[in-house]
Amino acid sequence: MTSDATLARFREYMVGPSRFMTLLSCFELGLIDRLRDTPGLTAVELGEAAGAKPDAVEQLLFLLVKEGFVAYDEDLATYRLDALESLSENDIRLVLADMDMIKMVTLRQLFYLTESVRTGTTVGLREIYGSQGDLYNALAEHDELRASWARLMNTATAHIDPWFFSQVDIPEGAQVLDLAGNTGLGAIHTYQHQASPGLKVTTFDLPAKEAECLENFRAHGVEEHCSFIGGDVFKEVPKGFDTVLIKHFLPMFDKSDVYRILEGVHQSLEAGGTINVLVPVFPENLKDSDNYTVDFYPSFFIGCAMGQGGPQKLSTWQRWIEECGFKVTKAIAEDPATMPKNALPVEAILCATKIA
Repeated sequence: MTSDATLARFREYMVGPSRFMTLLSCFELGLIDRLRDTPGLTAVELGEAAGAKPDAVEQLLFLLVKEGFVAYDEDLATYRLDALESLSENDIRLVLADMDMIKMVTLRQLFYLTESVRTGTTVGLREIYGSQGDLYNALAEHDELRASWARLMNTATAHIDPWFFSQVDIPEGAQVLDLAGNTGLGAIHTYQHQASPGLKVTTFDLPAKEAECLENFRAHGVEEHCSFIGGDVFKEVPKGFDTVLIKHFLPMFDKSDVYRILEGVHQSLEAGGTINVLVPVFPENLKDSDNYTVDFYPSFFIGCAMGQGGPQKLSTWQRWIEECGFKVTKAIAEDPATMPKNALPVEAILCATKIA
């Protein structure tokens, strides 16, 4: 790459935050909804609808015209949707959930990314919210964070869980442990997708999650099939289960803690017991342009979520799991070509059996 080309790449990074907030602000101001309802509005009319000066509205819309999201009629001085017109309401809802989470949970906290890397802590959460701990502690304390996070996780779960449960084998009547299962949604989905006579699914998480978890089981009518155990995965993993689900949990930690988790699960299972792991993955070739996991998730986990952790290559996850006493029987990653075009992480499933 020439020096000019390298500098041009730098320019793309420099304008990234401005592009992001300009586009999101047009949605937050209601400009896009207004143009969807009434094409052909002037900046003055849009400003009146948004409660903003027409000059400011015009400034924001320059970028959307440049990018082809919105069209501008020079003769009439009016705007209408261009590329954005092709998106359905559901498309818009999904992408705005992503963008809102990025604004609320990552954009501000990443100002302190360098300090987070140096200290191994979420400095942004401390400086902005006074939160001593990780993102998941902060979610319990701050409604604005929790609301954005929940919207994103609900849309992500709706996308990934059908694929996950189509790929894993949970025997009829199995006793299943959902490790770090939070407030029970994973257990609920397990029963809904894999229901069989005698199947029992138990959420294992910190004791503070119990009341909300049990209420979720009741609300979904699965309280007879799902239960809760409180505890700490780093102290002891409950025994007596045939298979353990580990979803969205391992990438929250660095290698040493990933090994502690996997070794604890290994000790809790009898020989022949299985694990089904769901993790985000980097491509084996990091220059694969179809995989955006590397663009977003390292800084998210280190700067916004945990102060540590992050995705790995599928081959790395497989090696780590096998070094902790398991034999991997399936390792499969999502095909980026089949994913929603706005999706950020590529997820992978690894199924493994405890070796005697």
